[in-house]
Amino acid sequence: MRLDSATLLAATFLLTFVVGLLFLFSWRQSRPAPALLIWGIAHLIGAVASAGLAARGLIPDLLSIGLANAAVLAAYGLIWAGITVFEGRRFRPAATFGGAALWALLCCVPAFYADISARVIAASGIACLYMGAGALLFWRRGAEPLASRRAAAVLLAVYAVCYGVRIPATLLAPPVTTPNPLDSPWITILCLASMLLTLAVAFLFTALTKERAEHRQRVAASTDGLTGVANRRAFVDHAEATAARGQAVTLVLFDLDHFKGINDTFGHMVGDTVLIAFCEVAAVLLPPGTRIGRLGGEEFACLLTGHPEAALVQADSVRRAFAAIRIAALPDLRLSASAGLAQGRGEPFDALMRRADTALYAAKNGGRNRVAVADTLLPAAA
Repeated sequence: MRLDSATLLAATFLLTFVVGLLFLFSWRQSRPAPALLIWGIAHLIGAVASAGLAARGLIPDLLSIGLANAAVLAAYGLIWAGITVFEGRRFRPAATFGGAALWALLCCVPAFYADISARVIAASGIACLYMGAGALLFWRRGAEPLASRRAAAVLLAVYAVCYGVRIPATLLAPPVTTPNPLDSPWITILCLASMLLTLAVAFLFTALTKERAEHRQRVAASTDGLTGVANRRAFVDHAEATAARGQAVTLVLFDLDHFKGINDTFGHMVGDTVLIAFCEVAAVLLPPGTRIGRLGGEEFACLLTGHPEAALVQADSVRRAFAAIRIAALPDLRLSASAGLAQGRGEPFDALMRRADTALYAAKNGGRNRVAVADTLLPAAA
């Protein structure tokens, strides 16, 4: 088989079509990942476009030049759209198909349609913008630690550069019209690059989706479903790892006072709201990055690494802010929390936990709505 441009385009069609089907199959197995659907449609459209380009000279130029290239640009737009959706942004049809629409409008201008250099520059510029924008999205965004994100950004950037280089190359060496319109080294290069891109995209985009699913499963397994803070197992693992490093830490145990009475009097829905409100107050007042955990029921914990006196002030500020909450619809609802602190360095976490728990019981027995430090009882704050 001779690897001319028509043959490469036909191979590109088959490869892109199969990858599109694989994306759609993956989407059916993972409906919460709509980006897979968009990427699947993009590759199916790209496959049709490759078939149209391969049929250049066998079908009317309106189809092989106008429609086929519009389909190529629509496919690139959809790849970019899939990336935006993957990164949590909404699907924007105007931007997605704007490149294809612009191409169609330009083809309505006789001077543009007759100028192969102008067509090459316009198509390359639009494709470069889509691929470059996709690369930037992958590079800049993403709080999730997805290992394949940067690799995908580099891949798209390389492809954008390929199209970008084609623009000055066309200006410096305008294409020469030949009896066979596909007889161009650029067509061969782009076909080979397109096949490599398709294979790499199939691998990396699928890997990204799998990595995200696994990351979310890990987060869900370590998160309390009601409050969104760490569950007991995740918090204890974090605390044990921190304590094992020999770092000076302060463990704070919070217990919401009279919580059973709140559930019995106002109902479990109000009780759940109280738990969520406490976590929100703690998240705002404790230092950024502080790990908060729900140990069970109405008991919470946090591990502070600052100065012990600062930890005491921070714990008491949470207690005060929580006690100040008032709900107009429930004027009889009064909230308060007790806290026990234990400070240590290089101490096994179990021992630290026992001391903090002892301090918490001291705060509860001392009248509640107060903070106690292990081995030292503090008066309740006013």
